[in-house]
Amino acid sequence: MAKKSAVEKNKHRVKLAAQYAEKRERLKAIADDEATPMEERFAARLKLAALPRNSAPSRIRNRCEVSGRPRAFYRRFKMSRIAMRDLASAGQIPGMVKSSW
Repeated sequence: MAKKSAVEKNKHRVKLAAQYAEKRERLKAIADDEATPMEERFAARLKLAALPRNSAPSRIRNRCEVSGRPRAFYRRFKMSRIAMRDLASAGQIPGMVKSSW
């Protein structure tokens, strides 16, 4: 099980990213538009840099929903390989059977 603080920190990042997504998208559109004057584009970049760092979607870490493990994460199942293997062995994932030969 991952540290509770790391899982909570990631949840906070997800919340911040959702909160600032619209503002961040609007500022990026202004900053990347070649038709707008250079001063406005620069001002948009400064405002973008002033936003909280944890509001950037790239800072969100994929974590297992079951254990909070950050590595060996399967996006399709939102689980780590270890948690998925345990649940599959217990028969709790429909249609999935642990292979054996």
